[in-house]
Amino acid sequence: MRIATGRVISGKVVVEGEPLTEGATVTVLAPDDESFELTPEQEAELLASIREADQGRVVEGASLVRDLGRS
Repeated sequence: MRIATGRVISGKVVVEGEPLTEGATVTVLAPDDESFELTPEQEAELLASIREADQGRVVEGASLVRDLGRS
């Protein structure tokens, strides 16, 4: 897993830096007008969370909402 940035050019996402593998599955987060930067620690935490999700260690949305309502 790696984090890459890019821009939309002619309706396509063009990744900066080393190209991704052809046919790679990607997730695109597109904030309206905001950008953010992560500290190295935050980036490591995000990548760890993504690994957990890839391993199926997730919580269903309905369960999360139900649990939040109990707090």
